[in-house]
Amino acid sequence: MLTWFVSKPSSDAQARRLAVGDLDTFAAWDVEARSVNQLLMCDFQGRTRSWLMIAPVQSGGSTITRLYFGSAVVPSVNKAGRAGLGFAFRALLGFHKVYSRVLLSAASSRLARSAFGDHDVQGDV
Repeated sequence: MLTWFVSKPSSDAQARRLAVGDLDTFAAWDVEARSVNQLLMCDFQGRTRSWLMIAPVQSGGSTITRLYFGSAVVPSVNKAGRAGLGFAFRALLGFHKVYSRVLLSAASSRLARSAFGDHDVQGDV
C-alpha cells in the first residue's frame, strides 16, 4: 500500500537488511533507535512510530521466537501551540488499527511459511 499511496516501495531483501542492522531506512520509515532485539521507527512525516521486538521463549522443550509490534500516531502541534491528531489522522485511526492487524497476521503467516518455517513462530495479533 505504501508503494501506491506515497511511492515508498520496499522488498523482502530490504526487510532482511533492516533486521540485521545494515539498513536504516525502510519504505516510509527511518530507524530512530535500535538495540539487539528491538527497533523503533518513525515515518517520513514524523507522525507515526512503529516498534518491533523479538524475544526467545521456551515452549515444550524448544525455543520459539515471539514477535512484538506496537504503533502510535503522534499528535502535531499547531500554530497556537495546541497538540492534536488533526482530522485526517482521526478519520484514519480505525483503518490504521485494522491495517496493522492485517499486516501482522500476514507477516506471521508468511514467516511461518518462509525459510524460517523450521522454527515455531508465535505472534499476538
